[in-house]
Amino acid sequence: MNNCQMNAKLEIRHLKLLAAVAEEGSVTEAGKRLYLTQSALSHQLRDAEEKLGTALFLRLGKRMVLTPAGEKLLTCAQNILGELASAEAQIEGLSGGTRGALRLCTECYTCYHWLPPLLKKFHGKFPNVEVNIEAEATADPAAALLAGRLDVAVMSSPPRNKSLRVTPMFEDELVLVMAPEHQLASGTHVQPRDLAGETILIYPPREDSTFLNQIVKPAGVQPGRVIEVPLTEAILELAAAGSGVALLARWAVAPQVESGRVVTRPVSSRGFKRKWHAVVLRNQPAPPFLAEFLSLLAGFCPKQARRI
Repeated sequence: MNNCQMNAKLEIRHLKLLAAVAEEGSVTEAGKRLYLTQSALSHQLRDAEEKLGTALFLRLGKRMVLTPAGEKLLTCAQNILGELASAEAQIEGLSGGTRGALRLCTECYTCYHWLPPLLKKFHGKFPNVEVNIEAEATADPAAALLAGRLDVAVMSSPPRNKSLRVTPMFEDELVLVMAPEHQLASGTHVQPRDLAGETILIYPPREDSTFLNQIVKPAGVQPGRVIEVPLTEAILELAAAGSGVALLARWAVAPQVESGRVVTRPVSSRGFKRKWHAVVLRNQPAPPFLAEFLSLLAGFCPKQARRI
């Protein structure tokens, strides 16, 4: 059982009161915010403390300071109230389809770079829909979808699951990125076996790395060093400085290639392609704004990629 439920001893009004007093630091100011008299607010606070059997605030003159128990409860209250507000917005959106919230994640950190123009177009049609990027689900968007923590996932390798609906988007190419003077830049392409002894730059976590799992390991070679870097910009800086070789989308590094800071080479003469898809739960409620967002994803294609 989730500890934040507190065995259902408290009500939403108690959580709102706790958050208001903690943020305002005063019963009087919190009462103004909640449209309650000081007497009514104090009564509700005592009620919450009696139900829990512990004090939630220390009264220091006119200031209210959270106790350790109050701090723990505040964290839970903020999460619960946030989830409730999001659910209410989505339910409101189901009736008219113009208000709500949409939780989005992609399977690759690089893909967050092409989201802003798409979101701008979406908000032009649905300005009252809040799009939340759930970056913490990047490692396993499908699991987050199936657990109800996401509305849309953009994935290159969606699992075969009857509960998921998959919409094709585009195909792009992953290329090796390196400094212009790097020894691997002398050829027209790089064979995976040529990476033996090289320093390779990857996104964490190592066990989910496409570079390692689909290129380096199948070739049976051992890199000299593996450096995990969470930010694309940092990976590019390291590659440009000659500190390693990275595997990134061709479209994502086009500006750096044009400026001459890095060069790219295909993986083997055939290249390394991947296909992207928009994935949702098959039977989830679909307000108009979700349908519009999926339509935008289906029609989107970055430069130097190919629409499926």
